[in-house]
Amino acid sequence: MTSVAPVILLAAEKESAEVTDWAARVGWVVGLGLFVALVYWLMREGWKWRGTLQGDLPELPGAPDEPGPAKLNMSGRYHGSTTAGQWLDRIVAHGLGTRSRVELTLTDAGLDVVRPGAADFFVPLAALREARLDKGIAGKVLTEGGLLVVTWAHGDKLIDSGFRSDQAAEHNEWVETLNDMINKTETEGAR
Repeated sequence: MTSVAPVILLAAEKESAEVTDWAARVGWVVGLGLFVALVYWLMREGWKWRGTLQGDLPELPGAPDEPGPAKLNMSGRYHGSTTAGQWLDRIVAHGLGTRSRVELTLTDAGLDVVRPGAADFFVPLAALREARLDKGIAGKVLTEGGLLVVTWAHGDKLIDSGFRSDQAAEHNEWVETLNDMINKTETEGAR
């Protein structure tokens, strides 16, 4: 026969579970939420301050009415612009720091950069300096040669803008065509 005494002893030793201290839990959640909001606000203020410091950058040119026939077209991503040669010095003035989808069109007049949801801009052929393949630009690092970087002059500043095509095989053709056009322009200008 089983004895009832061990069952009673086990029941007597059990204690009830701790009651959740809701005030402390809510306090921690609210505190964490305020901390995240503060960090976000500080990042936003830093972004705006960077834009203020770069306020001397002139307005971006728009595309001409008659740019001519397209030599090359590309769909992909715009990853941002930096001071030439300094891949971490992001330029945020005039919306150049905003990542977005991009439609690039190269014509005899220059490079037309159309960005849905962000400011479009145009780089005249005379302002283009170089095109190359690179692996990174301000916050975006890819495999070697995974990024098309176009160097151009705007005002008294040289700017690197980074693009990535939806078809990465197009990058080499863009580099060759852009550099050929730049070299022809420099040769004709030297005459």
